[in-house]
Amino acid sequence: MPEAVAVTDGRIRAVGSKADVEQLIGSATKVMRLNGETLLPGFQDAHIHPVQGELTAQRCDLSELSADRFDDAILAYAAKHPERPWIEGAGWSTTDFPDAAPRREALDALVPDRPAFLWSRDGHSAWVNSRALELAGTTAATPDPPGGVIVRDPDGTPSGTLREGAISLVEGHVPPATAEEHMAALASAQRRLHALGITAWQDASVYDTAACARQLDAYREAADSRTLEARVVAALFWDPRRGVEQVEGFAEHRQKARIGRLRADTVKIWVDGVVEGLTAAMLDPYLDTEGRPTDNRGMALVPPDALREAVVALDRQGIQAHLHAIGDAAVRSALDAIEAARQVNGPSDLRHHIAHIQVIHPADLPRFSELGAVANMQPIWACHEPVMDDRTIPFLGPERTTWQYPFASLLRQSARLAAGSDWPVSSANPLLEIEVGTTRTDNLDRAGEPFLPDERLSLDEGLAAFTIGSAYVSHLDAETGTIEVGKLADLALLDRNLRDPNAGPVGDATVLATWVEGVEVYAR
Repeated sequence: MPEAVAVTDGRIRAVGSKADVEQLIGSATKVMRLNGETLLPGFQDAHIHPVQGELTAQRCDLSELSADRFDDAILAYAAKHPERPWIEGAGWSTTDFPDAAPRREALDALVPDRPAFLWSRDGHSAWVNSRALELAGTTAATPDPPGGVIVRDPDGTPSGTLREGAISLVEGHVPPATAEEHMAALASAQRRLHALGITAWQDASVYDTAACARQLDAYREAADSRTLEARVVAALFWDPRRGVEQVEGFAEHRQKARIGRLRADTVKIWVDGVVEGLTAAMLDPYLDTEGRPTDNRGMALVPPDALREAVVALDRQGIQAHLHAIGDAAVRSALDAIEAARQVNGPSDLRHHIAHIQVIHPADLPRFSELGAVANMQPIWACHEPVMDDRTIPFLGPERTTWQYPFASLLRQSARLAAGSDWPVSSANPLLEIEVGTTRTDNLDRAGEPFLPDERLSLDEGLAAFTIGSAYVSHLDAETGTIEVGKLADLALLDRNLRDPNAGPVGDATVLATWVEGVEVYAR
């Protein structure tokens, strides 16, 4: 960490001792002297949903509530917004309801007069009431769509929980947020992230639908008006119901989004679901609650052959693949697809990356480095907490439990690590993320048992993942991600020396100021 930094015209002019840098001070120089604080490169989040997160926060937001407070929150929101034709929201967890499946009757009692649609915190399930199912025409006779599950009662009636691709049965009927709401959400998200020291991010993803195309429009308008102060890579959405004919449209979107600090040269592909919903794609079946094998291996939302074809096509057009893969089968499928792109198209510098990487078969660990596939981690999940202990470990069993979030093992195999938060799924605060990555304990239970402590990162490794690692995956590393002479002055100032053993937990540090190209975009 530098002792002194000089900035001129948005770029770092000098890095060194205080004595060396102070020789450059002139009459027009603004000087800030530090006393035990830490100056870092601006944090970069390689996997986040900021616009969607802000829109969620403006609806019925359950994310900070315990399950016993849901009823009051939903009732209060419905009463406060009689003008809304739908009651929308998000934030419930799979551990809040038996079998991770809230029921329609419970929501009917709270919202009897309007359809209601509430995303789960992880974004892979939705809780709906009877009116929403009726409007969508979803009944016992409705088949499960490809890559989706309608949770049902014994007679086949939808129970009120939809998983993965089945969510779209109802989601398509929800009125989309307006263009104005999207612009306001982007502005609010940018303020939120700057206050956390974040100067760049990869939005994963702006969807290719009428509603979420407005997210890309909001970014384009902000970039064009120069109100987009952060550097943003907007990841377009691969529709699993379509094929490689999508690639031509992606190329057009990419060209139209090259404005200022904005780019849209990445495509997000959901390879599978999530372990807690038993939809992550696994090489071997999940266990049941008694520890016995089932016949469920989860879901390949994009089957392996189709995934290889997709990544090869994207790679051929010079478009980066951003692959959601959580189960060991999904991670292997993603690696196979990147390998196929290398074999068919030859080497490239597209920096394809695999996000979440929860369960990795040990045989696949060296393949990240061999293929140049970046491991895009969300470290705050790598700890003992209810989703891990109640909805994951029992269904994976002892051996596969030890394959989870193998961050240190990936580094030992020379893999590149990038880091993101997946906000609003989990906290957007990179300092909390880094803390859990280095301790493997829940920041809400710091004295608790570490989860697979041999996979802990060092402080430097955690900081690197959220700075130069994420800059690398977004092709921003030549200009940002480290404090070096000639690089852009994207910086974050913390209130303490993170290396001081008496400074307290990393996650308790706060950001005092954030700069983009030397311009202060946040001050506490």
